[in-house]
Amino acid sequence: MMDNATHHQVIQLNTSNAQNTTNIQQQQHQESKLSSVPDHFLTIRLLMQGKEVGSIIGKRGDNVKAIREESGARINISDGTTPERIVTMVGTIETLSKAFGMICQKFEDDLKQTCTTIPPITLRLVVPASQCGSIIGKGGAKIKEIRETTGASVQVASEMLPSSTERAVTISGKLDSIESCFRQICQIMLEQSPPKGETIPYRPKMMISPMHAPIIFANGQAYQVQGQFAIPFPPNELNAFGPLTSLTQGMPVPAATSLIPNGLPPNRVTLQTQHEITIANDLIGCIIGRGGQKISEIRQASGANIKIADLDEGSQDRHVTISGTPEQIQLAEFLIHSRIASEIGGILITH
Repeated sequence: MMDNATHHQVIQLNTSNAQNTTNIQQQQHQESKLSSVPDHFLTIRLLMQGKEVGSIIGKRGDNVKAIREESGARINISDGTTPERIVTMVGTIETLSKAFGMICQKFEDDLKQTCTTIPPITLRLVVPASQCGSIIGKGGAKIKEIRETTGASVQVASEMLPSSTERAVTISGKLDSIESCFRQICQIMLEQSPPKGETIPYRPKMMISPMHAPIIFANGQAYQVQGQFAIPFPPNELNAFGPLTSLTQGMPVPAATSLIPNGLPPNRVTLQTQHEITIANDLIGCIIGRGGQKISEIRQASGANIKIADLDEGSQDRHVTISGTPEQIQLAEFLIHSRIASEIGGILITH
């Protein structure tokens, strides 16, 4: 599991929004109703983009109504004013698996209409951090077993989701594979229920339009302010915004921020080192790009040397070795994960 989360650092800002507070209170009310369930019932939360949720809901809510009726699971979808939505499902493992299978089938049908070659179906579960350890298992044994027995890719985020004690668990693969994977994860969560300690649920935040969100530059990293958070911003995209306001040690200084060719500010340390990360094989193509275009852009923007190893026999993951200064490695990792996130529709930190 990757323990370097600097490139996915989220800085909370001391701002508040009355509308956000109202939305959170409404969502808490819905969650409290769903939390009153028998011991053999389980609550599963899925993190989705608005477009994905729209596909599940369908015209006039026909799709979600059918999923509820045919599966027997209770399903609630969070407020629609945020880019990300939480789909909460409550039921037995059987009813949840039925509902999950119907959701996956809908996504596969959507992909068939837009893709000649159907890519893997990818969904993100929001899981209390204390239960993530059981999914990973001692020395990663359990997650390896799940991958091998189901054929699905499973990635557990090393960082908790903002302002919560939950992590994203991303599962990807063919329809049968992720349905089997989902059932195994549900069984683990049921066995480890309730989660240890207090669970602070992740609630998606409202975002400002990227072109109008302010950008700050601090400690060699650009951040775009979105709602109550400052999100790391790819340095190679800064040129589109022209002169920026630089923040140095918390003090605003009017300046045109300049980046040297490898995307890093000058006068940084030059110590050379290397770091290895693991990426699911079915996601490696989006990093390489057509004719190696994407990986070349990441190398050029970061200044790091990036080598992708061949797939080991019996493995579903590829080892990626990144060499350079600590800053170059940090930036390369951030750009790699940003590329994966754009492919699957969310932030992904590989296990």
